[in-house]
Amino acid sequence: MPHFTTRDDTHIRYKELGEGRPVILIHGWPLSSDSWDPVMMHMAENGIRAIAYDRRGFGRSDHAKSGYDYDTFSDDLADLIGHLDLTDGIGLAGFSMGGGEIARYMSRHGGEGVSAVALVSSVVPYMLKTDDNPDGVPQSTLDKMTEGMKNDYRHFFTGFFQDFYGDGWIKDKVTDEEKDWAWMTTMMSAKWATMKSAEAFGTTDFRPDLKSFTVPTLVIHGTDDRTVPIDATGRAVADAVPSARLVEYNGEPHAVFATQTDRLAKDLTEFFQAN
Repeated sequence: MPHFTTRDDTHIRYKELGEGRPVILIHGWPLSSDSWDPVMMHMAENGIRAIAYDRRGFGRSDHAKSGYDYDTFSDDLADLIGHLDLTDGIGLAGFSMGGGEIARYMSRHGGEGVSAVALVSSVVPYMLKTDDNPDGVPQSTLDKMTEGMKNDYRHFFTGFFQDFYGDGWIKDKVTDEEKDWAWMTTMMSAKWATMKSAEAFGTTDFRPDLKSFTVPTLVIHGTDDRTVPIDATGRAVADAVPSARLVEYNGEPHAVFATQTDRLAKDLTEFFQAN
């Protein structure tokens, strides 16, 4: 698996499938680029060069001691684009916290080379509940997550993935093996990176970045997302960004890459083929 070196000498692993227009896929917390595999395969079969990378501290990338903030994350994305010598016609798709990299890249790096973006179950524009963001997640909920990770990191994620994948009282939406993979992938990450990244996506306000979304923007979000509530995120982006089109996956949880794999792959491929 190839890698590139960021401006602060962190080694980031990435992978590619297919040829054609480049689309960079950015994974969510606390997983790795492997979560994009089915989408990458579909894109590659339909004339797209699909590229995905492991965020610093996650998957097979370096467990860097610092840089778990969105300015650095967006710089890492810019460094990948530079490493691959991509100059125009770039598509960006971000799942969950990966949407934050897109938002900050569009503002901090002027969206250089990007012609279309997709936000999937994304934390953009603002996760935290405040007086001017009443549909967000309460600080107490984020504090409980932090405490759970501190007290029993491995046990915490067993419970976390139940909501992440939308487990039900009678029937779960994904297999136990899918949740086992997510748990094992999380254990590959650095605990420090996981906790600092959670702080970043939970408290970073991307509302000022939204004015930089001047390209076609697809927003996909499950209406039953218990991890990243749709009212504070997907619907808020659709209201604020004139170029955005919202596609709601009715009754779906956060992890639509696993619960609606074929639909997601088709929707993203068709969007980037057209834009």
